[in-house]
Amino acid sequence: MKSRSRSLLLIVLIAGVVIALLAWAISFVLNRSGDASAQLTQQVTPELVRKGEYLARVGDCVACHTSHEGGKAFAGGLGIESPIGTIYSTNITPDQATGIGRWTYGEFERAMRRGIGHDGSALYPAMPYPSYAKTTDADLQALYAYFMKGVAPVEQKNKANDIPWPLSIRWPLAYWRSLFSPAPQASAGADAQTATTDDARIARGAYLVQGLGHCGSCHTPRALTMQEKGLDEQSSTYLAGAELNEWAVPAIRGIEHWSQEDLVEYLGSGRNRMASVAGEMKDVVANSTSHMTDEDLQAMAAYLKSLEADTERAYRHQPERSTATSDKLTAAKDLTLGERLYVDNCNACHFVSGGGASHVFPRLDGASVVNADNPSALIHVILAGAQTPSTERSPSILPMPGFAKRLDDSEVAELASFLRQGWSNGASAVDAEQVRKVRSLLSHDPVGERTLEASEAQ
Repeated sequence: MKSRSRSLLLIVLIAGVVIALLAWAISFVLNRSGDASAQLTQQVTPELVRKGEYLARVGDCVACHTSHEGGKAFAGGLGIESPIGTIYSTNITPDQATGIGRWTYGEFERAMRRGIGHDGSALYPAMPYPSYAKTTDADLQALYAYFMKGVAPVEQKNKANDIPWPLSIRWPLAYWRSLFSPAPQASAGADAQTATTDDARIARGAYLVQGLGHCGSCHTPRALTMQEKGLDEQSSTYLAGAELNEWAVPAIRGIEHWSQEDLVEYLGSGRNRMASVAGEMKDVVANSTSHMTDEDLQAMAAYLKSLEADTERAYRHQPERSTATSDKLTAAKDLTLGERLYVDNCNACHFVSGGGASHVFPRLDGASVVNADNPSALIHVILAGAQTPSTERSPSILPMPGFAKRLDDSEVAELASFLRQGWSNGASAVDAEQVRKVRSLLSHDPVGERTLEASEAQ
């Protein structure tokens, strides 16, 4: 009986090894997608390089491929936290030894749109190639021209990823890509020609948002297997909001309480009449969207406004409630601890109405960061403060001080709870333990504080 059990176990083990070897072998076939020897079909001209530079801004390549610790532009080294460990971005300067200087256009295309590295291995989807698969051949060739001719080479070796075995094994990613990343042949012609509407502006906006802009990477929730639940408007989960590094990322479908011009202003300058940028989005505005043309920002805003919003979760202004909060704060009688802390620390800028000041101090009544299901982002802003980026459209920097040294965990919890339940806001209360957790994660490099100067990104 024992001998029979051992024989059965041996058969199962051998079968498992054979299946694993077969799957490994098939992954090599999957990683042969595309033509690594392909060459440019366009002549490299100054105009093509300038177009590529603009597209690199649209894709915000510099944000991930530049270390926040004094790194040189595009030289890599930024640690990106993931559920399986830390993935370090690579050197994408044209350095011959440590960058992509020896890459053919075909190898560049395979990495960008197919998630296949220079060595033929599958890339981790921290690289948003499921979105970049939508990039047209013409735009991708312009990007290649820019990175080869418009970026200064930097000799800097890539850092090894900090991912434990067996999660560090890459060949299973070929199957992940086959399941969850669209084939470039099916989507790379999406530029202003395929859209759910005949409106050319919305089509252009869809191309930018879904493709190089890869907005879904942060604003779309992910499944257990880490793929975005939707890659375009055909899915109701696309751009429906998510969480990133314990930061609530808002839904940007429809955005009923903002006009199209509000969106354009926010993307172009980092602020509008109701809000100011914070968190990871600060980097996006500083290094990407603030450098985009008005036409492209209008296109993106038109596309986002065309999407159906989640009306059940949308903020609804309730005049009676908002007025009651304003009146109580004005009278300053029988205030709760949270209300008193607001009057003492926040009222000077955000006022008793919670309305702030247009283009200067953000509105709190109805703010997405205040009403998010997860209050971590709000707690982070209270503790660490925030400041707007300096952009060409709005060069002044408007800082908000942090209150980590002034308020203890219980006080921050009371203040945050008031903000989330005052005026017309209707989010859950915050407790001291939630504040303690966020405080323990505060670093010397606040979220979204890395901004490259124009000369540094060239």
